[in-house]
Amino acid sequence: MIICSCQAISDKDIHAAINWMRAADETAIITPGKIYHALGKSPECGGCMKLFVASMRANPKLEVPVELRGLRPQPAHTPVKGRQRHEGRRESY
Repeated sequence: MIICSCQAISDKDIHAAINWMRAADETAIITPGKIYHALGKSPECGGCMKLFVASMRANPKLEVPVELRGLRPQPAHTPVKGRQRHEGRRESY
């Protein structure tokens, strides 16, 4: 199935790129930009991005390597007078 009609990228192309990148480096973080780059193309309109990412997530080799899980601390949601803080601001605008 064609995922990106601007660049004629199919779901098979996406899965092949993910498999190739994972075989080359098991600890690589795979992003849509890296897939485009691996295919020698670049996104044009961005209209396919939701379908592109959904196709990426369908690949079992996409998951984040165990060594890299949990590196980013979870955001601390500090309630301010009974509500959540927004973007670190003290008051909403």
